[in-house]
Amino acid sequence: MNASVSKEPLDARDRPARLTVGVVGAGRVGPALAASLQLAGHRPVAVSGVSDASRRRAAALLPDVPLVEPAEVLARADLVLLTVPDDVLPTLVEGLAETGAVRPGQLLVHTSGRYGARALDPALRAGALPLALHPAMTFTGTAVDVQRLAGCSFGVTAPEELRLAAEALVIEMGGEPEWIAEESRPLYHAALALGANHLVTLVAQSMELLAKAGVSAPDRMLGPLLGAALDNALRSGDAALTGPVARGDAGTVAAHIGELRTHAPQAVAGYVAMARTTADRALAHGLLKAELAEDLLGVLADQERRPGGPGPGETR
Repeated sequence: MNASVSKEPLDARDRPARLTVGVVGAGRVGPALAASLQLAGHRPVAVSGVSDASRRRAAALLPDVPLVEPAEVLARADLVLLTVPDDVLPTLVEGLAETGAVRPGQLLVHTSGRYGARALDPALRAGALPLALHPAMTFTGTAVDVQRLAGCSFGVTAPEELRLAAEALVIEMGGEPEWIAEESRPLYHAALALGANHLVTLVAQSMELLAKAGVSAPDRMLGPLLGAALDNALRSGDAALTGPVARGDAGTVAAHIGELRTHAPQAVAGYVAMARTTADRALAHGLLKAELAEDLLGVLADQERRPGGPGPGETR
C-alpha cells in the first residue's frame, strides 16, 4: 500500500478495487468506514450484524453487501474491520483466532479507542496484520458520517513495520492520522471521553434547564454561545474561561446551587464538581483572584460536605 496516497478520497470509478473489505459489527462506525474505503477504491464484500438496527445500517450504507456470520466475513475479506464495543473486542479476537478464522497476511483493524494493537495479539499469532485505527468522531449511523470523516483525526497504533500502511488507510478515508503509543491508548481515550461524551451530557442538561426556565428554543439560544465557547477554548485553552466561577462570584454560584437544588437536584453534583475544577484551573492560571476564591471555594466545600446540599437561598 502506498503511504503517499492523496488525502482526498478517490471515487471507486477512478481505479479498480484493491482490497476486499469486511465488517464485523455493523454498529454506527463499521458501515461508515467501509463506505469510505469503498470511495477510495476498495470493495466491501461482507458484513455481520445481529440487531435489526445494525442490519438496517448495513443495508443503507453498504447496499448489496451480504450479511454473513463473523467467520465468513474473515473468509471473504483481505481487510477486516472489527467495530464492536470495547468490552467485546478481546473475546471476539480470541475466538476468531482459536477457531482458525484468521488468515495469514490478513489486515485486521479494530476501532476501539481504549485498546492498541496488542488487543489483536491472538490474531497476530495466527499471522494477521494488526492495526488499531480509532476515529475521533461521534457517529450517527447514517451517510453523513462518511462526509464527516474528511479531516477527522484517527488515533493510530500498530507495529512499527505496519505504521505506513495504517496511516495510508486513514488518509484514504479522508482522515488525519495521529500516532498514539500503545501504552498511551487508555489516557488518549479518557481524554476524548472527557471532552466529547461529557459535553453531550452537559449540553443536554443545559437545554433541559433552559426549557424549565421558559426558553422556547434552548438549542437556538445555546448554539452561538457554545460555538463561541468551544472555538475560544480550542484557541486559547484556560485563558478562555469566563463566568461566575472564573470571576469569583460566590454569591451567584450559591444562588445557582440553590436553584438547581429546587428545580433539578440531579444536576447539583455535576455543577459543583465542574465548578470546583473550573475554580482550580482559573486559580492556577491567574484568572481567579486569590482574595475572591476563598468565599467561592467555601460555598463549594459546604456543598461537598453536605450530602443534601444547600437549600434555596442558603449559601453557608
